[in-house]
Amino acid sequence: MAVGTQTVAQTVPVGLLDHLEDNLRRQQLLGNDTSGSSFMIRPLTISARNNVLLDATDGIELDKFRKKVLSTPNNIFSLYVLPITWQQQVNTDHPYGWNDGSMIPARGYQTQISAGFFAKLGPLSVQLKPEYVYAQNKAFTELYQADNEPAFLKKYAQMANMIDNPDRFGTGSYSKVSWGQSNVRLTFDPVSIGLSNENLWWGPGVRNSLLMSNNASGFKHISLNTTRPVNTPIGSFETQIIAGRLESSKIIPDNALFVAKPDDWRYLSGIAFTYQPKWVPNLFLGFDRSFIVYRKDMGSSFGDYFPLFSPVEKASVINGENNEDNRKRDQYASVFARWVMPESHAEVYLQYGRNDHPYNLRDALQEPEHSRAYIAGFRKLIPLKADDAFIQVGVEFTQLEGARTGEARAQPTWYVHHQVKDGYTNMGQVLGAGIGPGSNLQSLELSWVKGLKRIGLQLERLVNNNDLYYFAIATDNRRKWIDLSFSGKFDWTYKSFIVNTQLSYIRSHNYQYTIKGVSPLSEQFWNWDQQDRGNLNLKVGLAYIFQN
Repeated sequence: MAVGTQTVAQTVPVGLLDHLEDNLRRQQLLGNDTSGSSFMIRPLTISARNNVLLDATDGIELDKFRKKVLSTPNNIFSLYVLPITWQQQVNTDHPYGWNDGSMIPARGYQTQISAGFFAKLGPLSVQLKPEYVYAQNKAFTELYQADNEPAFLKKYAQMANMIDNPDRFGTGSYSKVSWGQSNVRLTFDPVSIGLSNENLWWGPGVRNSLLMSNNASGFKHISLNTTRPVNTPIGSFETQIIAGRLESSKIIPDNALFVAKPDDWRYLSGIAFTYQPKWVPNLFLGFDRSFIVYRKDMGSSFGDYFPLFSPVEKASVINGENNEDNRKRDQYASVFARWVMPESHAEVYLQYGRNDHPYNLRDALQEPEHSRAYIAGFRKLIPLKADDAFIQVGVEFTQLEGARTGEARAQPTWYVHHQVKDGYTNMGQVLGAGIGPGSNLQSLELSWVKGLKRIGLQLERLVNNNDLYYFAIATDNRRKWIDLSFSGKFDWTYKSFIVNTQLSYIRSHNYQYTIKGVSPLSEQFWNWDQQDRGNLNLKVGLAYIFQN
């Protein structure tokens, strides 16, 4: 079974190289993609259908991200070596950044190294790609250590005790070896089932995704998924169903206000589904849904293992002891769309989610903003005279901050839960949008791109956990914690080497919500000692491809 004739179930790991996936996405905007993929359920499977030319200058194709080193007649058995990747980053003052998988939020130097192989025997395949992470993890001012009043700290602790999302991962250096982007699968095209530790990405977003991204370390899960779009008389479909195990970081701040999380792992079940209507080319529609519950709180019925098939309305759920509110589980759901316009080299996309059941359809229509979050974005390629060179413009907005409906009815903060006290996390990091609970992001990118080469600028405004701000402060809007970042990007290729770099300057206004020398608001609104912090974030990545 040779590559180029059938799917062999090797995947393109989410976040393998930021600009690799960006390049694949650009191919759709340029009309060069033949896979028909929505690009909204990842990782993608490498096959002849999506083996596009990524960089004409160095002749790099997607299929060259593996090198065959051994095969038997008729390719019954094949062995491939995978790229070696080395990612590094430095934060000079305090942690910043997300979507870096098994890396952690840390100050100082941090590195991640990964390599591996892919083997196939008939329908059975093994992808072994472990990851090693080391971080200096230097000390910095954590939120509970900042110069905030006791009343603020108490309310912060109330929220922190309902999510496993520590500011700092321990008190010394950090190192960990994980299975990384590994899997074992049985594939009968177009369906595959297997055990995986890979990062997943659901939804159309570039900077964030509401339910599943590569912000946290990959987690062990069983996956049943399509390996390509399945064509039908009404259009094409893609889907993935997972059942997984989420772990705790087991880290709590050294303060009496913070309590340990339950000593138990969490079961996660989820589904992602996309549909490309036959009558509207390049329009992709989808939804995803996930549930988490502590293992000790699970039942043993089919509905306990696969609650993703349960009704979305609370009124449709049996009352009494089987009421959804009594099941001690947390659910997230979203709908999303992506419209690709190859003739304009552009795309628009939207994801809208809720982290609480509406009572019924009337409730959903009455207050659609209740417990909602959304991501909206636009990208366009402007052709230049040089072949295969473009100016890429991208805008994306992420809103996780709760709506005003929370003033009249309980509204849970995204990724935080009063019963599942580890929240929607794995190993201490959020599974969805890496900006974190209650936060908002506005992002603008302007880049020159050619193949896998990119020179660009990125401007972002991050509002840190506004839900916490309004819960704990509210009366003094001088204390909002806003990160303004300016980034330069430089990605290049040379023969079998691919380099990606990013240098960011982050100005954190009122870092950790602190201000000093405060005068009464009624007297001198802007007269206070601003507690701003500057931080440099440098990322350098290197990949070596064993080309045939």
